[in-house]
Amino acid sequence: MKNITVDTKKRILLIGASGTVGFETLKHLVKNPHYEITVFDVKTRKSVKKLSLFQSRVEIVYGDISNVSEVEKVSRNKDVAIHLAAIIPPLADINPELAYRVNVKGTENLIHALQKNSPQCYLLFSSSISVYGDRICSPEISVTDPLKPSIGDQYGETKVLCEKAILQSNLSWSVFRLAAIMGNHKISKLMFHMPLDTPMEICTPEDTGRAFANAIGFQSQLENRIFNLGGGEDCVISYRSFLEKMFDAFGLGDANFPEKAFAEKNFHCGILFDGDQLEKIIRFRRQSLADYFEMVHQQIHPFQKKITFLFRNFIKRWLLSQSEPYRAYWNGNESEIDHFFNKDEKKIVEPAYK
Repeated sequence: MKNITVDTKKRILLIGASGTVGFETLKHLVKNPHYEITVFDVKTRKSVKKLSLFQSRVEIVYGDISNVSEVEKVSRNKDVAIHLAAIIPPLADINPELAYRVNVKGTENLIHALQKNSPQCYLLFSSSISVYGDRICSPEISVTDPLKPSIGDQYGETKVLCEKAILQSNLSWSVFRLAAIMGNHKISKLMFHMPLDTPMEICTPEDTGRAFANAIGFQSQLENRIFNLGGGEDCVISYRSFLEKMFDAFGLGDANFPEKAFAEKNFHCGILFDGDQLEKIIRFRRQSLADYFEMVHQQIHPFQKKITFLFRNFIKRWLLSQSEPYRAYWNGNESEIDHFFNKDEKKIVEPAYK
C-alpha cells in the first residue's frame, strides 16, 4: 500500500503586501515552507515591481478591495487573512471619501467574503494608535481606553469603524493597534500636526511585519483580542528629539522652526502602557530606536547629505511654508487656531525664514 501524503500547508491571504508593513510581513511569511501564500494588492507600477521579487513563491492577485467580486475571488479556502491595506494620511485627510471606501467598505467586503467562503478563517487586522486621539496630556495608553480620534482625523475614524465591523463578525480575529511605524516616510505637512512635546513610541517595519507573521502560530492565545503593538521602552522618544535626530541624519542641521509651526493639540501618539502583552506572546521585537537611526544613517549617501546641508535653509523655508498651524497663526484664522492650539492665539509674528 502506497503512503498517502497529506498537504498540511496553511493557506494565507495577505492584503496590502506592497505597503511598508505589508512588504515586511511578506518577507517573513515566505520563509515558512508550510505556508501557501496569496497576495492581494492594488496594481500600480510600484506594487508590480516590489511583488515581482516573490512571484515564484506566492500567488499574486491584483485588484481593488472595495470591489466586492474581486475580493470574493481571493477569499475562498483561506485559513488566515492578514489585512494591512488602507488609505493613510495625508491622502486619507485630503480624500476622505476614498479613505472610507477603501478602509471601511473594503474591510466590510473582506469580512463578508470570508464569512461566506472561508468561515473558519482567522483574520488579523492592523488598526492604529490614532483611534485613541489626542493623548499629549495622558500619554500612557491601554487597549481599554476610550476610542476618540482627534477632530478631523479621517484615518482614525475609519479604523474605529473597521474595528467595529470586525468585532461584530462571525470570524475569529485579532486586532493590533500599531504605534508610530517608522520607515519609508515622506516629509509632508503632517510633520507639523504633531505637538513637539508628544511622547511617542515607535516600531520598525521589520519588527511589525514579524509580529503579523509570528501571530499566525499563536492564534489560540490571540484570537478575539485587541492588542497595542509598539517597540517597547527602547523605542520611546519625544517628538522634538525625534525630529532633531532625523534632521541631523539628513544633513538639515537643527530643527529650529518657530514653536507655532507645530500644533499643540488634536493629533495622536503616546506610550503603549500595555504593549508588552503582545511581545510576551509572540516575541517580535528585535530592533530599538538606536537600530532605527543607524538604518536611517546607512540609507543616506554622504554626498546627498552634503548637498542637503548646503541647501538646508531653503529646504526648511519650504517646509515651514507647508505648516498649516503656522499659516493659521500667521493669518489669524480663529477657527484653525482653535483647532491647532490650546489658547486663542491671535498674535501675529514674523516668519523665521521670510
